[in-house]
Amino acid sequence: MLNPVHVRTLSEVLAAGSLSEAAQRLGYTASAVSQQISALERATGLVLFERGARAIHPTRAAVVLGERCGQVLDQLSALEREVRALAAGEQGLVRVGTFPTAGKTLVPWALARFVQQQPHAEVSLEEGEPDELLPQLLSDTLDIALVYTYELVPRTFPGQLTADELVREPLRVLLPPAHPAREAGSVRLADLADATWISSREETAGARSLALLCANAGFAPRIAFRSNDYGAVAELVAAGLGVALVPELAVENGTFALPLAGEGTARHVLAVHRTANPNPLLPPVREALTRAASAATR
Repeated sequence: MLNPVHVRTLSEVLAAGSLSEAAQRLGYTASAVSQQISALERATGLVLFERGARAIHPTRAAVVLGERCGQVLDQLSALEREVRALAAGEQGLVRVGTFPTAGKTLVPWALARFVQQQPHAEVSLEEGEPDELLPQLLSDTLDIALVYTYELVPRTFPGQLTADELVREPLRVLLPPAHPAREAGSVRLADLADATWISSREETAGARSLALLCANAGFAPRIAFRSNDYGAVAELVAAGLGVALVPELAVENGTFALPLAGEGTARHVLAVHRTANPNPLLPPVREALTRAASAATR
């Protein structure tokens, strides 16, 4: 394989027309330039220069090699610039995962900020529940993922992962239009013991959290409808079909929601990444997510 340093030296000698001039341009001695040209001749088996008493003259082989290698050197320079951009986090790909609620509220603003600050970087987005996203972090098919955990249903993370809290979102009660509790500033779960409930799917952390909260209030909720789509949950409540307990980020504009009185429990949104992940785009996307979360909770 040709030595790129020797190839660059050949290009400079051809451009300068002499060993001494090429040495000045390169910051070498004339002897070092001569040695590099000799090494290139040995490597190629070609005679590159006819050496006279006071001058050297390139052979046809040197001219052809210089032209071909000039193209290669241009590509190598472009590759070096791209590598520096990748190392600086100016280019490359960052792969983001999110659960649906954060995907509607936090992620769009965070990614918009990230793209604005890193215009040459690429972003991919994958949606899923925490149990789907965390294995992808561990297998390095995602760089960072937004997941949630409920205070009454805590989640533990493998030691290879780092979790940063973005948002602590209190739980809110959605009440149908005619419900008498809408007149109050907050609502006690015990006052909703006889209500029909709308919940997320039975195996979810949200549904388990609701069951535990209601058990602490002295009753088991009578759940008639289940959906993991909080938009659908809100519509079912608005239609008068029941009440629901949802995280604050799931409360859309125009939806009536009351805080729980005295319960104080919440869902936490976390940004999780593999601790050893070397992607230079990871820090700026983490910062963008943190800023979006801060703005959403003001």
